[in-house]
Amino acid sequence: MFCDEILELIEPMAAGELEADERITGHLTSCARCASALEAARRVDRLLRERPIARPELQFTSRTLARIRRDRWRREQLVDAGFNAAVVLATCAVLAAIWVMLHRAGLDAVGNEAVRLIGGTLADVAHRVAPSLPLYAAAVALLASALGIWWWAERDAPW
Repeated sequence: MFCDEILELIEPMAAGELEADERITGHLTSCARCASALEAARRVDRLLRERPIARPELQFTSRTLARIRRDRWRREQLVDAGFNAAVVLATCAVLAAIWVMLHRAGLDAVGNEAVRLIGGTLADVAHRVAPSLPLYAAAVALLASALGIWWWAERDAPW
């Protein structure tokens, strides 16, 4: 066996997870470097086993998980804000490009006339609907009160 093969097996042998066969034992007796590496690994393993295990603080896990969730939420908020800003900028760029194209083609006058036409139509509809608004408001109030009474009656039902 070669030293690099033995050096890969040193940690499992020091931890007792791997038994040395004849080839490994033969190499360790003939190679002082590998034998000293195994002895050093065994010393480190022994020191680690003798060292007392520190107990975590009370509620360590819950506080750590809460902190992780809070940090993740903050990162998601930053990503969301960046995405929203990118969407707003892209929308502004598209609207500006459309406005420039309409202006260059002379179609902005058509747009102004369309806005005036729609505004006049909406005003006409508002004048026609205005007398019926109290009736619509009463109907909405009646429907809301009926739904409220229904909810109140059903909230304690056993089913």
